[in-house]
Amino acid sequence: MQRTPKENDQQLFEGGRKIPLVEEFYTIQGEGHHTGKPAYFIRVGGCDVGCSWCDTKFSWNPALHPVVPVEQILDHVLSHPAAAVVVTGGEPLMVNMDYLTGLLKERGIETFLETSGAYPLSGTWDWICLSPKKNAPPLDPIFAEADELKVIVSSEDDLEWAVENAGKVAPGCLLYLQPEWSRREQVLPLIIDFSKANPKWMVSLQSHKYMHIP
Repeated sequence: MQRTPKENDQQLFEGGRKIPLVEEFYTIQGEGHHTGKPAYFIRVGGCDVGCSWCDTKFSWNPALHPVVPVEQILDHVLSHPAAAVVVTGGEPLMVNMDYLTGLLKERGIETFLETSGAYPLSGTWDWICLSPKKNAPPLDPIFAEADELKVIVSSEDDLEWAVENAGKVAPGCLLYLQPEWSRREQVLPLIIDFSKANPKWMVSLQSHKYMHIP
């Protein structure tokens, strides 16, 4: 079933000119391909994917967060020496991202997206990290656009899910397995063994948690 943003939400967000903003901060990217890169994070409110292990459940209800003009967010980005912006959530594609990414690109800022792929793609992106979820699988068109496939592993079954999704992405897409944080000690040995046996898969860790930064 294709998910589509609710019409009343889109009216409230003025077609992407306003965003339900959970938080924003300048930090070091902690996971995936861009690990170690300074970036300004914009966390968008709203998500109905509902992962039981999600560590940002506070972002799920967009009504709990202020609806902020994109220009205000842009001012905050430009007050830092950030060369890249990561838009994450929640599920950011519940809001139209065309306006935000357009303003960022006009100023020469790289745009990175972290998405489950459960909603139609909007925005202009330099890098798309697709993190598919079983209870809300990605829409087919996102697979061809993904630069990075990052599968969260909490049990051995998730390795099968990873292989299934890897069969749908473009040949140049990078493949990552990342342990679910609360089960990292249990699943890391599985991930390491799987990656060694299937070397196209790399291991991603939430290094920002080890560094004690956002």
